[in-house]
Amino acid sequence: MENNIEEYAYSLSNTKYVLIGLLIGGLAGAAAMLLFAPQTGKRTRAQIQTKSIQLRDRTTKNIKKGVAQVRSKTNSITAEVREVAAELKQLGQDKLVEQLDRVSAALDAGKTAVEAA
Repeated sequence: MENNIEEYAYSLSNTKYVLIGLLIGGLAGAAAMLLFAPQTGKRTRAQIQTKSIQLRDRTTKNIKKGVAQVRSKTNSITAEVREVAAELKQLGQDKLVEQLDRVSAALDAGKTAVEAA
């Protein structure tokens, strides 16, 4: 059991170092790509700005779409909960009336039994 825990911890440690290495390598590759790009820095900066704006707009659109979906689902769930609550309220009222009728009938039967005695 202890050996399995040590192997698991070692595996997690190795995985962490591999992921860190991949991240650093990816960042270094991106930096090298920008530095050795066959275009001017001004054009590269303009391209980065354009892509950033496109990414921002796409992200904004997707967030708005997600928020709209969440609102729609929330409204749907709220409507369903209200409908079920109304049904439960009506069921409770019906049961209360039924029980009151039984108590009233039992009371009437008791009065009749007392009066007959």
